[in-house]
Amino acid sequence: MSCTVSTKINREIVVVLGWPAAILMQLAHPLVLAGVIDHSVFVADPSRRWERLRSTVESMLLLSFGTPEDVQRTADKINAIHDYVHGRLAQREGAFAAGTWYTAHDPELLRWVHATLLDVIPRAYELFVGPLSAAEKDAYCLEATTLGPLLGVPEGFLPASMAELRSYMDGIYGSGVIEVTDRARWMAGELLAAPKPFPAWQTLGWLNSLPTLALLPPELRTAYGLPWGLRERSSTRAGAALARAMVPRIPPLMRHWPASRRPVD
Repeated sequence: MSCTVSTKINREIVVVLGWPAAILMQLAHPLVLAGVIDHSVFVADPSRRWERLRSTVESMLLLSFGTPEDVQRTADKINAIHDYVHGRLAQREGAFAAGTWYTAHDPELLRWVHATLLDVIPRAYELFVGPLSAAEKDAYCLEATTLGPLLGVPEGFLPASMAELRSYMDGIYGSGVIEVTDRARWMAGELLAAPKPFPAWQTLGWLNSLPTLALLPPELRTAYGLPWGLRERSSTRAGAALARAMVPRIPPLMRHWPASRRPVD
C-alpha cells in the first residue's frame, strides 16, 4: 500500500484524541446539533455510546484503509443512516428560526463536518506525533476530497488545500452561523465526561478533556465555557511533549491501526 499523507496521519491511533474537538466544532452549528440530539443513539440511549464509538471507528478505518469495495459499502451505509436524519428545529437555535428544515444530506452541513476534521486531525498529529510540512497538509486536504462524491457532496465543494480550508472556515465563522448554544454546552459536558463508576472519574475526565481544550479554536473554547488556565496549558504542553518524544519510538504494531497494514490493490 502506498503511503499517502492520509495514510501517514490516519494510521496513528493517537490522533483520535483530536476527534472530540472536531465534534464540538461540528455541534457549534445548530443544524448539525439538531441532527445529533434528535436522532443519535448517543442521546437516545447512553448505554450504547461505546457501541456507537466502535462503529464510528470502524467506518473511519474502512474509509481510510479499505478496498474500493469497502469504501463504497461504508459510504452506502453512512448515506442510509443519513436518510433518517432530518427534521425541523423545534425552537430558535442561534441564527436559525424555529421550523428551519435540516437534513444530514445537506452538502453545506457535510462540508462543515468535513472541514472540522481537516482542521483538527493534522493539528492533533503535530501535537502528539510530529511536524507536517505545508505540502503534506495540502495533500491531506486534497486526498480527502475523494470522499465527497461518495456522500453526495458536489465535485469541487470540499476544500482541496489548507488555503481553501482557512478561507472557508473564516467565511463561515464570519457569517454568524456558528454559535454555541445551551444544548451544545450540554452535549460538550456529556462528551467530555469520564465514566463515573471509576473511582478517579473526575481526574480522568479532566485529563480526557485536555486534548480537546488544546485543539478547539479559542473562541469556541470560551463559548463552551471550558477552562484554559495555567494548569491546563502547562499540563497539555508537558503531555504533548512527552507524546512527541515517545510515539515515534513505539513499534508500528502498537501505534498504528491494524487496518492500516492491510495491503490494498
